Amino acid sequence: MTSDGLRLLPFRGLRYAPDRVSSLTAVTSPPYDVVVRPDGVRELETADPYNIVRLILPHSPDPATRHRQAADTLHRWRAEGILTTDERPALYVYEQRGGEVLQRGLIGALRLDGPVLPHEDVIPEVVEDRAALMRAAAANFEPLLLSYRGQGAATGAGAVIERTVQAAPLLATTTEDGFAHRLWAVSDPADLAAIDADLARREALIADGHHRWATYQRLYEQQPDATPASPWASGLVLLVDTARYPLQVRAIHRVLPHLPLTKALTGVSGAFRVRRLPGDLSGALKTLDETPGTAFVLAGGPDDFHLLDRPDPALLDRTVRTDRPEAWRRLDATVLHSVLLDEVWRIPDRPSDIGYLHHTEAAVAQAARLGGTAVLMRATSEDTVRQLAQCGVTMPRKSTSFGPKPATGLVMRTLDVGEK
Repeated sequence: MTSDGLRLLPFRGLRYAPDRVSSLTAVTSPPYDVVVRPDGVRELETADPYNIVRLILPHSPDPATRHRQAADTLHRWRAEGILTTDERPALYVYEQRGGEVLQRGLIGALRLDGPVLPHEDVIPEVVEDRAALMRAAAANFEPLLLSYRGQGAATGAGAVIERTVQAAPLLATTTEDGFAHRLWAVSDPADLAAIDADLARREALIADGHHRWATYQRLYEQQPDATPASPWASGLVLLVDTARYPLQVRAIHRVLPHLPLTKALTGVSGAFRVRRLPGDLSGALKTLDETPGTAFVLAGGPDDFHLLDRPDPALLDRTVRTDRPEAWRRLDATVLHSVLLDEVWRIPDRPSDIGYLHHTEAAVAQAARLGGTAVLMRATSEDTVRQLAQCGVTMPRKSTSFGPKPATGLVMRTLDVGEK
């Protein structure tokens, strides 16, 4: 097969031995970039001594020590039988169910030379850190979330998935967020061939995991003798047909720890219309969702919300790039970064100056604790994201949060010599 379509390769999954841990729930974790608070890491670590967070977010002020620590921990857990490798290479059907949400997809090792569309920029320092961790451990600890558009019917890969979920799963667990997770292995040659033929006609959109995808590419480029057959030429992903199982899309909020709300509001005077919003967070978010055009909510605490909308057209013309499609120019994230962060507030684009949080309550609480400002955002539709990605246009990083995200720790992939 050529790189004209997607190529999802079977691999021998590395999984927790159920009889060696307190429960699968206790050893799983959200993706590394969602576990952002130190207390969140500590909570996961105390849930079980073998929680996956010890591999994806090891402790040490020194990066090299941190990465070596993860590699040593992985080696020890494998030697002790805490983690065991499945006997046969397989693709894995993965199901998540919570309330009215049902998501099913395929976990496998996706070839890096296929048509995969990014829609966000990445932070080089984060890519380098993730690359150092994966290089030291020779493992992919957590799958990216990728979407593709199939036929919306149970044919090809979809038919294999629907047939597979009728059997007993390899594992089943419910995480603390209320989502039920189930996993099945697909190793039948006919099923694998049907999946391969279907995906050969598809292209994928990175829904969640731009930094990890860039990390996979970086690691492959750094291998002195890497070939298309090398395990480094592919990376662990969850591939979901969103014509059949639409993803949820949520916003990612910004926290500006060094910009007090009073200073933020003074800076935007004349550039945007500013209105103080009465009431609580839910009311502020409702007003934001109902506001046409560009809009943000600035928050300094749980009872201090201000709506920004109607930006000055002359300011937009002067600060927003004109060599991009109109849909990109109208994005809230574009206006936030081009106008507010770069021009009005002049906030450096550094992790120490801009925090990215997925949960509104956490963003508001962090802004209040640090004496800074939370910028609450609205979600962008998947269709808009895909349209821009197909034009080769990237959105400002951390513009969207697709979900539900796969739980980390249910199945991993090693890149040892001889492992596939």
